[in-house]
Amino acid sequence: MAYEPGTSECRLLIDSKAQIESVLLNLAKLENTEAIRAQLVDVYNQLEARHERRRALRQPVVAA
Repeated sequence: MAYEPGTSECRLLIDSKAQIESVLLNLAKLENTEAIRAQLVDVYNQLEARHERRRALRQPVVAA
């Protein structure tokens, strides 16, 4: 993933996703954490969708 946030909101989203990735790696080392990890993956995906929408807003519109 490129690490060049365009706005403070993007920076927060990138940082939040990175923290979730770290927690997922730690939880993978523990037994019986599948349900928790699944919930975190759902949260990560929600943040990613929000980040994608934010990036789409910053894309310049190209006239055809």
